[in-house]
Amino acid sequence: MTGTTRSSADLDPRRRRILVRAWRRGIREMDLVIGGFADAEIARLDDTELDELELLMAEEDADIFRWVTGEEAIPERFRTAMFERMRAYVPDFEPQQTAPQGQATRS
Repeated sequence: MTGTTRSSADLDPRRRRILVRAWRRGIREMDLVIGGFADAEIARLDDTELDELELLMAEEDADIFRWVTGEEAIPERFRTAMFERMRAYVPDFEPQQTAPQGQATRS
């Protein structure tokens, strides 16, 4: 995946800025989580949720990563319905095992 999969043509300037920032994070994993969420949800977020998303995106990516993967507890200020919806966009970060040709992988 190289970035956003949605057009921003139908978005207001604030949503366009958020969409760009969502795909230009400090670490690729956060591009995928926040960017994937923004692609799917940005047009439907209300002003309060946009405020929450902007506040979240001001945090360090490493912290956000630990919160969305459950490595650390989510701070109270981010325990929102919007954050929980964003967590649903967490891809599987565990590398898949590949077997040498002719052998099956174990699950």
